Amino acid sequence: MKKYPRLNEYKVLALRILLAYVFYSIARILFYFYNSSLIKVNSLTDFLSLCYHGLAFDTTTILYVNGLFILVSILPFVTNTHKRFQKVVFYIYFVTNLLAFSANFIDFIYYRYTFSRSTRASLDTLQNEQNKLLLLGNFLLNYWHVFVFFIVLALVWIWLYKKIKLSDTKQHPNIPYFAFSTVSFVLIAALCIGGIRGDFKKSTRPINILDASRFTKNTSQADVVLNTPFAIIRTWNTNTFQKVNLVSKVQIDSLLVPIKQYKNNPSTKPNIVIFLLESFAREYNGAFNKGIKIPNYEGYTPFVDSLAQHSMIYTNAYANGWKSIHGVSSVIAGIPSFQNAFTSSPFPQQKIESLVSILKSEGYDTSFFHGAPNGSMGFLGFGNILGYDQYYGKTEYNNDADFDGVWGIWDEPFFQYFNKTLSKKKTPFMATLFSVSSHEPYNIPEKYEGKFPKGKVNINESIGYTDMALQKFFASAIKESWYKNTIFVLVADHGNTIAYDEYRKEFMKNTVPILFFSPDEKYVGVNNDWAQQIDIYPTLIDMIGYQKPFRSWGRSLINDKQVAPFVIKYGSNMYQFMSGNYICTFDGKKATGFYDKNDKAMENNLISNRNSEMNAIELRCKAFVQDYMERVIDKRLTTVK
Repeated sequence: MKKYPRLNEYKVLALRILLAYVFYSIARILFYFYNSSLIKVNSLTDFLSLCYHGLAFDTTTILYVNGLFILVSILPFVTNTHKRFQKVVFYIYFVTNLLAFSANFIDFIYYRYTFSRSTRASLDTLQNEQNKLLLLGNFLLNYWHVFVFFIVLALVWIWLYKKIKLSDTKQHPNIPYFAFSTVSFVLIAALCIGGIRGDFKKSTRPINILDASRFTKNTSQADVVLNTPFAIIRTWNTNTFQKVNLVSKVQIDSLLVPIKQYKNNPSTKPNIVIFLLESFAREYNGAFNKGIKIPNYEGYTPFVDSLAQHSMIYTNAYANGWKSIHGVSSVIAGIPSFQNAFTSSPFPQQKIESLVSILKSEGYDTSFFHGAPNGSMGFLGFGNILGYDQYYGKTEYNNDADFDGVWGIWDEPFFQYFNKTLSKKKTPFMATLFSVSSHEPYNIPEKYEGKFPKGKVNINESIGYTDMALQKFFASAIKESWYKNTIFVLVADHGNTIAYDEYRKEFMKNTVPILFFSPDEKYVGVNNDWAQQIDIYPTLIDMIGYQKPFRSWGRSLINDKQVAPFVIKYGSNMYQFMSGNYICTFDGKKATGFYDKNDKAMENNLISNRNSEMNAIELRCKAFVQDYMERVIDKRLTTVK
């Protein structure tokens, strides 16, 4: 012991760090247990392989989180083994570790809504919520079992930590003590640096989220390899908005046509009413599932299904993001969100050409309605950037008797308020309503208990309630003078809880209904082509006969002949570009896979047998990513070329 005066301290330190690995591994198993229906793992061997590769990502997280603990433990204070000192070390260890560890437990549940590990952008979303404690309380109440798991594991962790005894040894501040401490400090520091980076090669960049996909058979498995604290840490100060040089300007203009100009229709000024429906995924809407052979399928939207018979509907449509605010930027401004959201990036504070700005230039009154506390979801801030004339939230509604107790005003009364407010406006107007009730915890008013089917998953009943609220809105609106000269749009912001295996497939996640309805039934039919949220903005511009140039990455769903139908979205740490007969996965620089358009489960990667259509799709994806990054970063989200 005299030759190696602190050897026992380092053994204890190693065992304490090893404990963190044990509990991160348990959290990974629980994460998969809660989300196994969304992540396909073929065998126990495959799962163990994912867990093994996850150790590298656990190492990075554990060393980041325990940096202060390790530093305090290895500095030669002489008093390191004293009880008081160890008590301080104990609190440093568990305050930091349990805080980081808890993030994994949030994703046991949250993953089913986002289909990816939470990142810094997830935390940014919460900043806009005024009722954080209420939301936390609701989470703990509805998912008490997750909280119990966390408390039990935390107590076991503390108990095991205390079993690792460190005897109080009197150290002498002599040359051997400091020499051994110095050498050990350098060695441990080197190991920590290598562990944080992911390996010890000087030329290698630190591992990041994308590296998890190197060890998987399908992209969703990457989320088993990862842990949530790692995803948050690696995206904390990371700006994924970076310019790339992949194609020429000529190719962008011909393949993407970012500046569009339509002259298909005469200039008109109908009112435009957009319903952005919270979590109203395609899966729940019967009219949008007629062509999909799902055993024992049940829908929960009888009114939307009936409205669809008199509307133009798009049955192969996708969300361009995974959060509510992403739905707003995609639908209203045609700006999708990829690895990180545009709205939480450094770049949303700029002039943005959108449905709002164009319609205001045409004399429209523009308004945004959301029954939650004003500012919730970031809608008020982003709405101000887009230039909405008025914002109507819980404050303007001014009747807490209709408050659902968690998120906002129940949909039924708020939709009626929406109708009454619109009926007082001068025409033409453009109004956006973002619904509230089909949001976790999926409550419905007591008076409607038992009226709507409980369904197969937790959200189905509240979907039925929102569908009824829509029916009552239209029953009231049809009596108003503005109704006949109005184009109505119904679209979901993103997907949600999945009941059917068909929608668990990677390329079926985050599918949404898109519906256009006008009382004169000018647009009626069923379209099965690729469609997406960012197509709604240019489609409406085309419908009203606006004939000036405008910026849009999407395409008109009714007339555009320049750009073939396509979808671009981000999932499982990859861009996913869908067009024609194939789906391309793209890492930001090159294609990593091609799949037949019907291979939604990603079972057969065709990249080794590329053809000309695949090459063209990859080129279009490159053009999109390049132009998107350039325009966002250079603040050219207008008609400026």
